[in-house]
Parts: sequence; C-alpha cells; structure tokens
Amino acid sequence: MKAVKIIVIVCVVYVGIVALFESSLAYFQPSGQSTMVVTTTDLQGNSNDRVVARLEQGGQLYAAANHWPRAWYRQAVANPNVEVSLDGEKAPYLAVPATESEHVRVDSDNSLGLVFRILTGFPPRYFIRLEPQQS
Repeated sequence: MKAVKIIVIVCVVYVGIVALFESSLAYFQPSGQSTMVVTTTDLQGNSNDRVVARLEQGGQLYAAANHWPRAWYRQAVANPNVEVSLDGEKAPYLAVPATESEHVRVDSDNSLGLVFRILTGFPPRYFIRLEPQQS
C-alpha cells in the first residue's frame, strides 16, 4: 500500500511539473532566430499568434506541434490559410499536414532531446509544411 502511495505522489508531481513547464512556455512564448510566429484563425474568425520552432528541410519550411497544448495546429489544419512572421516579415502561407515520409524525415533530422521530452510529458509530434502563397 505504501508503494502505491509513493507511485501516485510521484505521478502527481510529474504531471504538475509538465503542466507548469507547458504553461510557462505558453505564457512567455520564447522567441529567437530558430523560431517564427504562425497566425491562425479560429472558427469564430479570431486570429491567434503562436511562437513555434522554425524547421527547414530541403528548402521547405515546417512547423512542429511539440506540446500538449496545440490549438494553433488544429486551427491551421481546419483553416490552412495562415500568416507567418519570419525574419521580421509577415507573409501568407498554406499550412499542409506533413505526409508520413515527410514526418519521419523532419522528425529524425530535428529530434528533441530527452530532457525536453520529459518536461513536456512525451506528447505526440505533428508537423505542418508551410507553402508560401501570393500576397
């Protein structure tokens, strides 16, 4: 019985650490040269900005949903006309879910470290390909 209590306490503490880490990332949205801002539109027509990792593979731009909170990803899939702020310039893009082969390639070339995966609670990872559109 004591072992079960310890396991439950460890699990609760771990979930708390993941929630705290994910919440702080969502609140502070750290940005830099390896990030970009994707602006999506929800079903009510509201635009939402999200700082995401900038991934480039073979001249193609990708974004990854690496965390449990992923409303921006669902919005991009539902309404693929997004805006991307990249290197100080905002432009329209089409968000296309990565194919299985793209996913494998981009994931293997941009693997996440074990510490990051532990802190985020091992969420599944999804990619979108961002195709430039005419303004």
